[in-house]
Amino acid sequence: MRKLIYAINVSIDGCCDHTKMIADDELHDHYTKLVRGVGLLVYGRKTYQLMVPYWPDVAKDPTSSTADREFGQAFDSKDRVAFSRTLHSADDGKTRIVRRDLREEILRLKQDEGGDILAGGVDIPSQLVELGLVDEIRIVVAPVIAGKGRRLFDGVSLPERQRLKLVESKVFESGCVSLRYLKQ
Repeated sequence: MRKLIYAINVSIDGCCDHTKMIADDELHDHYTKLVRGVGLLVYGRKTYQLMVPYWPDVAKDPTSSTADREFGQAFDSKDRVAFSRTLHSADDGKTRIVRRDLREEILRLKQDEGGDILAGGVDIPSQLVELGLVDEIRIVVAPVIAGKGRRLFDGVSLPERQRLKLVESKVFESGCVSLRYLKQ
């Protein structure tokens, strides 16, 4: 069975605003390795529209940094699922739009053949955490105090506390810390 991995960047005060994060080559390399190691990417509409066409365009842009281009290429090589009630089509040839029940679709995807599933963004992954479907959480904490913005797991209502086990950590030169947790 495929694992569902949730990866996100947060500020030290728990904000998920990508515009306040540190996006250096080392962090891009970290995420490039993660994306290369999975078989499918899962997003909600908002995150999907932030990622596409931005990263596929970066993948082809010779003026982009090597780290950006490599992440863009890794991203663009993956099939994607975008959960949305309002997105009408995806013209990138790699994305399937899903309008049906999130829980049912993720359970079905976990049974499919292929590499693990990587979820990004805030809305859909928060729902997946609530549903108990996330097997692994990878958080990169940036040494930034955002002060305001959407907080990680804000509004998530769990039937009971979910215990996680820290299995890996890494400190980047920028001061970012990558934490990898498995669901217990």
